[in-house]
Amino acid sequence: MTVDAIIARAPIIPVLTVETVEAAVPLARALVESGLPVLEVTLRTKVALEVIAAMAAEVPEAIVGAGTVLNPADLEASRKAGAVFGVSPGLTPALARAAEGFPFLPGAVTPSEIMAARDLGYGVLKFFPAEIYGGQSALAALAGPFAGMRFCPTGGVRESNLRAYLSLPNVAVVGGTWIAGKAEVAAGDWAAVAARARRAVAIARGEEEA
Repeated sequence: MTVDAIIARAPIIPVLTVETVEAAVPLARALVESGLPVLEVTLRTKVALEVIAAMAAEVPEAIVGAGTVLNPADLEASRKAGAVFGVSPGLTPALARAAEGFPFLPGAVTPSEIMAARDLGYGVLKFFPAEIYGGQSALAALAGPFAGMRFCPTGGVRESNLRAYLSLPNVAVVGGTWIAGKAEVAAGDWAAVAARARRAVAIARGEEEA
């Protein structure tokens, strides 16, 4: 599966920081059943790899990837756990070599970073933290010199600005932490997560107002 094929599955990638393995399967099911099958599990908790493994094994409809991939070791561990794609806030030469042949979404925000990633063959990049680096205005400005490059803004994307980001021609998909908040996940409130996911999908499709 290619990055293009993965991001074509849904307009939003929930960015998930999961503290317990027990939450993995019900969380993934709630999101998949609500129209968001592409899931990014950040490597920010001690159980992240176990969460990826559980989701990949128990929720086959989910397309499970690893986020916060910072080095080749992170990438290798994620792949062994069952991740089918990786996401990083940046890009290093070592990480680029390790990711060859694997669906990977590296981060870039400055013109030089974007040029370096493009030279390595990347056409879709994570733009993080989006709001801090200029948000929609920055992405609109980057569309001129970097025609054909597409982005996944993450960091500050929320329900209220979702449509504005997705309306930009160089935004292919967005990443969002708001859909599965820490409070809801900790409480096991999967109904709330599902409702937020369904609303996000509806907004992205223009069926509801933000």
